[in-house]
Amino acid sequence: MTDSLDVRFYGVRGSTPCPCDANKRYGGNTSCVVLEADGADPILLDMGTGLRYFGMEIDREPATPPFRGTALVSHLHWDHVQGLPFFSPINRSGAHLDVFGPADGNRSMKAAFASFMNPPYFPICIDDLAGNVAFHDVCDGTMSIGPAVVTTRKVPHVGVTNGYRIDWGSVSVAYISDHQQPVDDPHCVDEAVLELADGVDLLIHDAQFTAEEFAQRSDWGHSTVAYALEVAHQASVSELALFHHDPSHCDETVDGLLAWASDAADGMDIGRVSAPAEGQTVKLVAA
Repeated sequence: MTDSLDVRFYGVRGSTPCPCDANKRYGGNTSCVVLEADGADPILLDMGTGLRYFGMEIDREPATPPFRGTALVSHLHWDHVQGLPFFSPINRSGAHLDVFGPADGNRSMKAAFASFMNPPYFPICIDDLAGNVAFHDVCDGTMSIGPAVVTTRKVPHVGVTNGYRIDWGSVSVAYISDHQQPVDDPHCVDEAVLELADGVDLLIHDAQFTAEEFAQRSDWGHSTVAYALEVAHQASVSELALFHHDPSHCDETVDGLLAWASDAADGMDIGRVSAPAEGQTVKLVAA
């Protein structure tokens, strides 16, 4: 059982990549977080455009053995899957990636990926890669992945969407990247969301909108920073990581939202609030 877990952020944006000078500190890549501990294969949380940069880090290591790992995909929107074709370590003989995520309607994960990684939308198909990608449809349930126990629950969003809880040794992470805030009751939190987040060391949660933006986009499937705090409060988490930032939110805007959330968290039974940037690692150490 591990005593520590590295949670490294490679993409923290929602909706679309948005690289520009105004977003340089937090980064402009879409959702991708990697969990790593000594002696275990990594677990990837979503495969947005940030996945490419994880692959570049692997490529810089000399004499690296073929990649092996697991990806937990929240849902099939572009900003959570479009990094896979550019993940260079999977295009090597002997590499293997297991991808778990929700089927949507009658379309399996495998069929969905095959439809967008396919000419004319992309020049090659998944089966053309030198490594192997295995797709697994998963909804509500619990499974073991290496040393980790992963709990999966459907969470409110636009389209079928999973949230995940990863209990890795004696530390825990909940990943709820896209979460539809209730329109009429800002204190109501879905039971499945609370189950995933209950008492975790780190909750990575949708914080895309301000209250003013949510008033105009209440059916877009996302949360305000204030609602992310409400979820963290009701679940009594140790740390809330604000995530899935709106592409229109520059570094200064995210700074301001983080400062507001940190002040608002006082007295809410939340250990701390953070807004990890691309390239930042949160190290979880067993108490």
